[in-house]
This record gives sequence, structure tokens and C-alpha cells, in this order.
Amino acid sequence: MQPPPGLPRQGANIVCRLQKSIYGLKQASRNWFSKFSTAIKSFGFQQSKADYSLFTKVQGASFTAILLYVDDMIITGNDTATVGKLKRFLHNHFRIKDLGNLKYFLGIEVAYFKQGIAISQRKYTLDILKDAGMIGSRTTKIPMEQNQRLTPSEGELLKDPSPYRRLVDHLLCLTITRPDIAFSVHVLSQFMQQPRKPHLDAAHRVLRYLKLAPGQGILFPSHGKLQLKGYCDADWASCPTTKRSVTGFCVFLGGAPISWKSKKQSVVSRSSAESEYRSMASLTCELVWLKQLLCDLQVPHSQPTLLYCDNQAASHIATNPVFHECTKHIEIDCHTMREKIQLGLIKTTYVPSTQQIADIFTKPLGSLLFHNLLRKLGTLDIHSPA
Repeated sequence: MQPPPGLPRQGANIVCRLQKSIYGLKQASRNWFSKFSTAIKSFGFQQSKADYSLFTKVQGASFTAILLYVDDMIITGNDTATVGKLKRFLHNHFRIKDLGNLKYFLGIEVAYFKQGIAISQRKYTLDILKDAGMIGSRTTKIPMEQNQRLTPSEGELLKDPSPYRRLVDHLLCLTITRPDIAFSVHVLSQFMQQPRKPHLDAAHRVLRYLKLAPGQGILFPSHGKLQLKGYCDADWASCPTTKRSVTGFCVFLGGAPISWKSKKQSVVSRSSAESEYRSMASLTCELVWLKQLLCDLQVPHSQPTLLYCDNQAASHIATNPVFHECTKHIEIDCHTMREKIQLGLIKTTYVPSTQQIADIFTKPLGSLLFHNLLRKLGTLDIHSPA
């Protein structure tokens, strides 16, 4: 923005004062969200404390919810008349465009079946394959070779790292509906600064795996017990460079995965029990947050949340508040799960390592075990022949 001719004076520093937000400024998004929040609250909606982009309204038996992302939103509810009033209110204030039933939102495709609702990113996956020139490549059954360990120093440096960075950025967006590539993308994202030839080869292998089933997604069944449960696992000292462990967990509601993570831990664990305990602490924080989110969505969940772990030593540390030599160095924030267990919010349960679903988020697996755990995750390819 330039001041009008003749306005600047010699030796004077003059600035312009904005009377309204201009599109493109960093303040614009904040001002827009503030204006929307004020308007929707005046209509009787409450802002969720678990997710500030979620607004809900309860009036008798009527329930209405709005999920906002910048200037795109999803509106749902059990009362058609209330939803209609809300649309008219929003149109009078912001001139919205009603696109009908939810079918496509931020690259996510939504399909409706008698069994439930399925989400996928088939078009986005095909666009990634086309952008990388991998449409005609051969397929592979697993996204990463078993026991493969990528390092930041082995292999030839890429002359132009921008294609690799763009590819990993696209794959990160794809993990929204593809938990099966979460671990592989987590590994590839660690080499964005100086990617090398083996890193690019590993990224291309993920694309070859995606080409096998580009329409794969998640099915949310219409019938099922709304019991919140989570699986957590850790791969002790798996990073060949820093010797840090990898935390992996997934959360299920009604038999469908709703949250998952694969992330390197921030500190070095001195034992496998400690790494598993840190993974349990991370999952506990996620479960507490999801329970609050369900409360805002008027989904009652009075029973304790189940937490499945395959390490009995870590489970004993969580339930036994005795102070001893092996646990005195663990941070206080990790012990918050003890409080949640004592309050009855979390209940730990042992699960054998062969049935640990979170194993798929901590290490590269063989084809047989990988696809066995993938079926338990509840993934579905709606475009595959019946």
C-alpha cells in the first residue's frame, strides 16, 4: 500500500491508520475470526473450550454445531428448522454460499453408506502421484521397508531439495485420512533441511504404496458402542542418530479411529519401560482432550476411558505411586496420568504385543503384520471392487 502523492513531508514519518481489515494482512484472519465469533455467540452459540473453532447450541432437544476453518464451515444438527434459521442468519451477516450436503471439504471426500460414513482423499492422492510423475510406477504393499533406518548423513545430497520438501508437505496433509502412512511420513519429515537420495527413494516408495489403493480411507460405522479407547506403543531408542524413542498411539470411538500420532520423543529414555510410560502419558493427554470435546458435542461418556499398553512395567509405574530409583528422573508432567487413573478417568489394560494396533505407528513392519494391523484400524477402500 502506497500513500497518495504529495502526502509525505520531508523529515516526517507518516503512517496510515486502517479503518477496516484488508485481505492479505496477517491481522485479517484474526479480525475475521473475532467478528464471526461475536456474531455467532449473539445467536446463542457457545464456543468450545476444547476446540475454539467449534461452536455449539443446545435448545431443549435441538442440537446444532458449527465447525469453522478460516471461511469454510460445516453445519450439522438434529433439527432442520434450527439449521435453516442459522443459515439465514449467517447469510444476512456474511453472505454465505450453501453447498448442500457434505461431500467434499478441504480435500476430504465424504461418502454415505448404510453401514456409516467414509472419508478419503482419493483425488488429492492422485494429484500427488501426478505431480511427482509416479502415475505409471509399479506398486508396493508396504510404505517402508522393514527394519529400514534412514540417517541424515548417508547418501548423496539432492541438488534441488524443493521437490522433496513439497512432496513431504503433501504427504503430511494426506495423513488426515491415511493413518497407515503416518510413521513413514514422520520419518521423512525429519530430513527436510538436507534431504538425500535415500530419503527421496523412501518418499517414492510411499507413493508407490499409495498407488495401490488411492481411495483408501476410514469408515465411521453408524452403529456401535461409543466407548473411547486408545492404544499406545513406543519403539525404544529407535533413532540411529539421537537414540530417542518413537511414540505412537491411536484412539477409537465406536470402532473407528478418530485420532493417531507418530512422533519422536523429546528426550532420551533410559529404559523401554520409561519410553512406554511417556507414550502412555501422551495418550492420556489426548484422551482427556477428546473426552472434553465429546462433552461439548453432547456425547455422554461417564465410563472410564480404556488405555491399552503392551508393557506391564509401564502400567505398574502408572498405577503405583511409590517413589523409587527407576522413576525419580521422569518429569512431573508424565505423572499426570497417575492422577487421571486415581480419579477414574483412565483405566489401563494390558494387551499382547501381537495385538497392539499402535505398533504400526512406531516402526516399519513386514507385509503380513502391517496389513493385519491395518484391518484392525478400520480402514476401507470404497473404490475397490466388491
